[in-house]
Amino acid sequence: MRNDITRRDALALGLSAATFAATGAAAQTSTIKATDVPAPKREIEKGASLRMLRPVRFVQADEDVFRANAANFTKETGVEVKIDFVGWEDINQQTAVTANSGAGPDIIMGFSDAPHIYVDKLIELTDVADYAGKKYGGWLPLAQRYGKRHKSDAWIGLPFGASAGPLIYRKSVLQSVGYDKVPEDHAGILDLCQKLQKAGKPAGFALGNARGDGTGFANWSLWSHNAALLDEDGNVTINSKETIAALNFVKQLYPTFIPGTTSWNDVSNNRAYSAQEIALTANGVSLYFSLKNDPATKAIADDSEHQLLPKGLAKVSPMDGLTLNAMVFQHSKYANAAKAFLQYMLEKEQYEPWLNANSGYWSQPLAAYADAAVWAGDPKVKIFKETMNSTYYAGYKGPISTASAAVTADYVLIQMFASVATGAATPEAAAAEAERRCKRYFRRQK
Repeated sequence: MRNDITRRDALALGLSAATFAATGAAAQTSTIKATDVPAPKREIEKGASLRMLRPVRFVQADEDVFRANAANFTKETGVEVKIDFVGWEDINQQTAVTANSGAGPDIIMGFSDAPHIYVDKLIELTDVADYAGKKYGGWLPLAQRYGKRHKSDAWIGLPFGASAGPLIYRKSVLQSVGYDKVPEDHAGILDLCQKLQKAGKPAGFALGNARGDGTGFANWSLWSHNAALLDEDGNVTINSKETIAALNFVKQLYPTFIPGTTSWNDVSNNRAYSAQEIALTANGVSLYFSLKNDPATKAIADDSEHQLLPKGLAKVSPMDGLTLNAMVFQHSKYANAAKAFLQYMLEKEQYEPWLNANSGYWSQPLAAYADAAVWAGDPKVKIFKETMNSTYYAGYKGPISTASAAVTADYVLIQMFASVATGAATPEAAAAEAERRCKRYFRRQK
């Protein structure tokens, strides 16, 4: 397969010259190691066309290069591909409508555990996954966790990348209150946040129904206290002394936040940090990327540092990666064309320029792409490289299932923390209510 994105095509698509240089040049001088593996034999259906739905980009070049790669697929195969980009809060609803109606897009690139909710509506993608895994050094742990059906080698999703949400902070502000970086322990974090508030540059973490930032903060709060939604056997363990400790911690921490975080969505903290209203939050690389590339805010980027989420009581940084996970629905008339398209997009001629264009926002699911040029550039971006090596995931520590995925989609954990933070419920009452809601989903699953 070849890369046909010319300079003229790239500029017509709205890529900057810098973006094109970063992607086109990388494709020509690729250091990605690929094993010679025979591709699966499949015949694309006559007259095939595809419609795909995926989350809207945070980095413009994500969409630009993705669309350009799809246009090349159409050139090479004759299969027209229409791609719709939708808001992050909308993707779950539109996936549910598609699955329940048996009509709509052939392919949806949802988040993380979405294929496990709709597993009975999907076609298996094992042939594509096996081929890509053998060719590109194997699938990383988080990709396997979200891509495979539980206790099976059958792939129901194809992860394309994951976005981590590590800490980002203003180093000059932290230094002004006596810290060089964020402490790893809960007491130290609380002390830092109290001092930031007094200095007029508070922290801000999402406690609203935000699929990325809100879920990330709720999960970190649990996991850093060694709490978990489930045990290894899939029993609901959310109502535990560890969870109560996590809730009490957030109850103490919340008053140090900038006001309004219980209504934040996935762009709210970006805006607050860019406006210099907060000095500490957690976010994907898009925030740093946007600050760095705007002359008006470059000084903020220069003064910003990334750091893995604090360990707390955990042995390693307890951080999941919000994963782009592609699904092909059984109602599609063109399953072979859909598989061929996803396989094409994972080949290095397409995938490496897209990965580089994202500037670190999405981290690779296949081991070979760790050698992509994007990770050898800005040292402040390198922290995102290992995102998909994480052993934490939505539904940790148990098996991913329709029920565990529904708990995430229904924002159960975020709402548990928000109710305690705002004083609407005691930690004990909130944990009991979360347990009740979770068990309702798991009863339905049986």
